[in-house]
Amino acid sequence: MMKNFINQFAHDEDGLAAEFALVVPLLLIFVLGTIDVGLYAYRVNQAEKATQTGARWAAVTNPLAEEILTTTYTNVIVGGVQVIQGERIPAGALGQLTCTSASCTCTIGPCPGTTFDSAAFTRLSTRMKEILPAIQDSNIVVEYRGSGLGFAGNPNGADISPLITVRLVNMAHQSVLLSPLGVSTNLPDFAYSLTAEDMEGQV
Repeated sequence: MMKNFINQFAHDEDGLAAEFALVVPLLLIFVLGTIDVGLYAYRVNQAEKATQTGARWAAVTNPLAEEILTTTYTNVIVGGVQVIQGERIPAGALGQLTCTSASCTCTIGPCPGTTFDSAAFTRLSTRMKEILPAIQDSNIVVEYRGSGLGFAGNPNGADISPLITVRLVNMAHQSVLLSPLGVSTNLPDFAYSLTAEDMEGQV
């Protein structure tokens, strides 16, 4: 009699649909959550690589602030000392220039000038978007700071060789799991710095 009860219980399928209905939502949440985490990590990696590539691009092509390339520091007074032809340019010769998609501003003086090269920005932005298409121009910030490199009267290019930092800010990741609710996750800000090289050319 006990054996018959066990067999009947083992083959009872009346509650199968109800059990399936209870398990499926949990399984979907787990699967979509796993996909979300993977996509988030992939997006973070894309953003890091785009930032690194942007910094490398900025280091070897025309600067966004045109005067960085054209200003000579021969006989300029920096920190109360005159820079002589051929001397190393002190880090204090350049404070901080910050360039966005529309302009360059002198956030910390001194700065040689703030003439914005929009074509150079477009080329930089286009290169970064090849790695992460979700980037908007408003997400890109480029900073130029004094590095203590370069020498006055350089006959082969820019006198000063600034430290260039490319940043990606205010980026978001659209969640797969929460997309029906329109919920997105903010990505951290990304930054990568390199010392400028020739800073001349378009590629």
